[in-house]
Amino acid sequence: MSDKPDPNDFHTDTLAIRWAQLRTDEMAHSDPIFLTSSFVYDSAAQAAARFAGDEPGNVYSRFTNPTVRAFEERLAAMEGGEQCQALASGMAAISSTFFALLAPGDHVVSSRSVFGTTNVIYSRYLKKFNIDTTLVDLDDLDQWKAAIRPETKMLFLETPSNPLSEVGDIEALAKLAHDNGALLVVDNCFCTPALQKPIALGADLVIHSATKYIDGQGRCLGGAVVGPAELVKEVHGFVRSAGPSLSPFNAWVFLKGLETLGLRMKAHSANTLELARWLEGRPGIAKVHYAGLESHPQHALAARQQSGFGAVLAIEVEDSDGRADRQAAWRFIDGTELMSITANLGDVKSTITHPGSTTHGRVDADEKKRAGITDNLIRIAVGLEDVDDLKQDLARGITALGF
Repeated sequence: MSDKPDPNDFHTDTLAIRWAQLRTDEMAHSDPIFLTSSFVYDSAAQAAARFAGDEPGNVYSRFTNPTVRAFEERLAAMEGGEQCQALASGMAAISSTFFALLAPGDHVVSSRSVFGTTNVIYSRYLKKFNIDTTLVDLDDLDQWKAAIRPETKMLFLETPSNPLSEVGDIEALAKLAHDNGALLVVDNCFCTPALQKPIALGADLVIHSATKYIDGQGRCLGGAVVGPAELVKEVHGFVRSAGPSLSPFNAWVFLKGLETLGLRMKAHSANTLELARWLEGRPGIAKVHYAGLESHPQHALAARQQSGFGAVLAIEVEDSDGRADRQAAWRFIDGTELMSITANLGDVKSTITHPGSTTHGRVDADEKKRAGITDNLIRIAVGLEDVDDLKQDLARGITALGF
């Protein structure tokens, strides 16, 4: 692909393997890693031109590195965006987008169903810069409309949400944002471009925690912002100055992760749907939250804008005495043996956690309640183990509830 054909000529799985491949004079078939902090120049004049931006090329790995650039170009092609900025983590991608594109006095409308640390950015850090945030229910378009102000510059959401698998209507929210002169930013971490293309549905920017499914094996931290060049260049300028940079080694791991992303997401989704159906109606399971279930209130919307339902489900549990509290949830979690008790997700290994005391532990109690993060809620990120073994492990959790 040295002649840079149009990425629209290829399917996503092909782009994930072939797009932006690095070729050196050694002609290695696998992408090389450029583990270097700096680069040399042919002359002092060339160095000056590179630093000034008058000549394209590598300058310093804080903001230009061939391996990182290959990852950026590949992910941008897969998402259907013009440009990508890679960053050190998913939260670096979110916070850098805010600080690059917002100004004092601006207003953000956000789903309250976002990762807990995103809420901390809203309440603790954006406020310092006089940037206000209004939280709304992800699936209630009327709430989004009512929250719009003249100073609203951005609408932000995760879909599906963490951890309840709520689904936002990307097309409707894109129209709302654009009708009011605002940007729509979508966190696509749970689906990845293998299952959902927010830009094709009207979103301006797509956010990723590459730590999750893009890596796929829980090895490295990373993040990314994808969208039109004019917006991503603003994020790039912030990264160049502030320095939340992605390491070349992590970028290389993510390049390898992208190559199998489509296969993994299909397998993750199949395992999760089977587990979700199996859990419905089991003793001790008061409710199953998963958009792939026909019982989910946004199932039809998810089926329309996603090609699969992803790998994260949540359950609400109660013990044999009818107690639906933190202790019941912890007993269920501790009763499992195969699943890893960790707050990370996106791994081939299934993980289980109690959101109320981990991922959303720092969220205000009232806001946690409004977001549906109850004490008896458990999040399960389903991996690629044999699904029968996962059923057996969850049955141990049910037994720990007294059933």
